[in-house]
Parts: sequence; structure tokens; C-alpha cells
Amino acid sequence: MERLNKPIIMTAQMGKADAAWADSQRKCYFPPERNVVAAHITLFHHLPPQALDEIKSSIVELTSSMPKPDARLSGLIHLGRGVAYRLESPQLLAMRMELADRFAGLLVAQDQQTPRLHITVQNKVIPREAKDLFEELSAEFEPRSFIIQGIGLHYYLDGPWQIIGDWSFRGR
Repeated sequence: MERLNKPIIMTAQMGKADAAWADSQRKCYFPPERNVVAAHITLFHHLPPQALDEIKSSIVELTSSMPKPDARLSGLIHLGRGVAYRLESPQLLAMRMELADRFAGLLVAQDQQTPRLHITVQNKVIPREAKDLFEELSAEFEPRSFIIQGIGLHYYLDGPWQIIGDWSFRGR
């Protein structure tokens, strides 16, 4: 694969059934003209492309020994101009924090913060539309387990993404 001089996004890869569900939610509620990527769980928003080898090496090391982290959808988040599902996964968050320590000095300000893990299903709509969807989805929401399969890397192409690779959790 050709290396690009574009920011790298790191995501938690969902299990197939959960990814299909999240994508269907996103297709229903995200403005179609802005829906240029699949549903995703962002771990890092902007990693430098010059560090690709170090990033890959760290992911390979962690995913080869780490089992799939326990995760669950625990509620909804009102984003002001959108709606997301809240994801709770202490193991995934701990792994992400370990990576943040390894990548110290490489992280933009946004990625230096502890993330609020989530899956955005609506964004960049008028606040009233977001509030209505938040209320609708909250009324029918039931917490449930959620599968996190692995870690993915993507180049950010000023909107769409290009996959670099993904690595499944293989530990027991």
C-alpha cells in the first residue's frame, strides 16, 4: 500500500453484526451528503503519518496478546447538533490510554484528552432535530453488550477515509 502524507485515524473495529447495526442507524439519521464514512469508534483523531511504523508496531503488540475487550452500549449522548451512542469499555479505554502514553509527543490536543467512547449516528443537523432524535432513541434504548473485534487505522482524506489495515484482538 502506498504511504500517504495524511493524518491517521485509529478506530476500534466493531464485530460484524454490531457494525451492520451501527451503519444502519447512521444511514437512517446522518445527513446523506455528510455520511462519507461508515459508523466508527474513534480512538485517535489525528496521528502523524510519519509515525506509521511505530503506530502499527504498537497495535500489533497489543492486539496479539489482548483478548476482545468487554464493551456495552450504555445510553445516548446529545451532541448539540447530533446524537451518539455511549460505549463503555474500561479495557478498551485502558488500552487506548497505554497507546496515548506510547505516543506522547505525537498527539494533537484533542487526542491528549481522555475520550468519551461513542458511535455517532447523527451530526451537523439543526439542534431541534438532534434533540428530537435524542428523545426518540432514548425512549426505546436498552443497554446491551457490544463486540469490539480489533483496531483499525485509516488515512483521513479530507472527508472520506482510506483503510491502512486492521488487527483483531487475539489474546485469551
